[in-house]
Amino acid sequence: MKAYLFGWNPLKFKWADWDSDIKKLAETGHLEDNWSVISHKSIKPGDRAYIVRVGVEPKGIFASGTIAADAYPAFRNGRHYYRITVALDVLLNPDKEPILSLDILKTGALSAQNWTPQASGISIKPQLVDELEGVWLNFLGSTGKWEIEY
Repeated sequence: MKAYLFGWNPLKFKWADWDSDIKKLAETGHLEDNWSVISHKSIKPGDRAYIVRVGVEPKGIFASGTIAADAYPAFRNGRHYYRITVALDVLLNPDKEPILSLDILKTGALSAQNWTPQASGISIKPQLVDELEGVWLNFLGSTGKWEIEY
């Protein structure tokens, strides 16, 4: 399975409806959001997605999901780029609950990945995908809040 890392910087973009989005995901099991993607030629529906908070503390992974559809072209502020739809399966509020911190992501083999990308939608190194998923699921299980099955 391929996996991609999407960066979110709250200094640049506000998350408008944290609480209602988290509630909707908990109640319906369904929440989609769209993100800009640099790897638009290789990303495919079904690939894994992780969203990392950058720019301000706490920094780390706070959401995950799967790619729901093919990348599509978009235009904003005079430039062309690509966007992707992510079907979220986990969404944590970094200001209210623990997230998978950069301290953990920068240990062992995972330290080979850039966890604070300048561009959103970068490919996660293939040899790290299984380990990242395991660390993520272990982290979620340790919170007692999430039971994710794949």
